[in-house]
Amino acid sequence: MKTALTIAGSDPTGGAGLQADLKTFKAMGVYGLSVPSVLTAQNTEGVYSIREIPADFFATQLDTLLKDIRPDALKTGMLYSPEIVEITADKIRNYSLRNLVVDPVTVSSTGVMLVREGVLDAVKKFLFPLARVITPNIYEASVLTGMDIKDEKDIRDAMVKLRDFGSETVIITGGHMEEEVEDMLFDGNDYLHIGSAKIEGEFHGTGCVFASVIAAGLALEHDVRESFIRAREFVGNAIKAAVPLGAGMKLLNY
Repeated sequence: MKTALTIAGSDPTGGAGLQADLKTFKAMGVYGLSVPSVLTAQNTEGVYSIREIPADFFATQLDTLLKDIRPDALKTGMLYSPEIVEITADKIRNYSLRNLVVDPVTVSSTGVMLVREGVLDAVKKFLFPLARVITPNIYEASVLTGMDIKDEKDIRDAMVKLRDFGSETVIITGGHMEEEVEDMLFDGNDYLHIGSAKIEGEFHGTGCVFASVIAAGLALEHDVRESFIRAREFVGNAIKAAVPLGAGMKLLNY
């Protein structure tokens, strides 16, 4: 059976973070492995508290797992400190892990900062060169590149700049554009653009699930383009079926 590992934060709602990743892996027919990188106290209305996992214990979690099971793909999400980023990169190299998908999480859907100072620089320096795919949204791409992204030309320029940090493929998700959802892939040669009307409402965990579908696809030996197309369809269907279990954002249903 194919396996995929998520290294991400814990979300009690199950709508994002490693809980959502594990549900997504299962839905894709992949056995899910998980190592929490940080703990959060959150609900559908927001993130209220963050607690770091000690770096030495985080490293022990990874070593203990990876000495026994080598995943066919892995995905990183919320990595709260530069030290956690460096440990993650070291383990990926030391265990020769492949099919890395990096979701460079920075801010929650409700606007709470989810990383310490220096994390994004560490992600660019240590993780992007190891990544087969990176999946920033429009906001994250703007922060990572220092660009003001307003239209498709800006997206293309940002993708070129992001790919220069070392990842094989860049995908920018456009769920944070005003009128349309515009997602684009760039592999260094060609662009693949998919656009559709934006579904009204606020939805929790779309970026996590999107990146997890891609990781699952790579674990199943699909190519990046096919995984991208499947991820977009999967998330779109999950948004349409989303449920209002709490007082805030809807939770994806799949």
